[in-house]
Amino acid sequence: MNVNGAPNWRRSTHCGANGTCVEIAALASPGSLIGARDAKRGERSPVLTLTRAEWRTFLTQVKSGSLDGPA
Repeated sequence: MNVNGAPNWRRSTHCGANGTCVEIAALASPGSLIGARDAKRGERSPVLTLTRAEWRTFLTQVKSGSLDGPA
């Protein structure tokens, strides 16, 4: 969060030029909640809110490929 209390949204360096990626930010002090939103929609995007434990589980599943759809 910045000094105004607003989230510091950041996106991956792997995002395409057309913004096809998500942005993430710490939402609550001291960062107990993580928000994810559609980078293309920015401030108009709905925010998916996860606890730190849920975020870690999500990242683990993404990295392992367990959330990949059919080939």
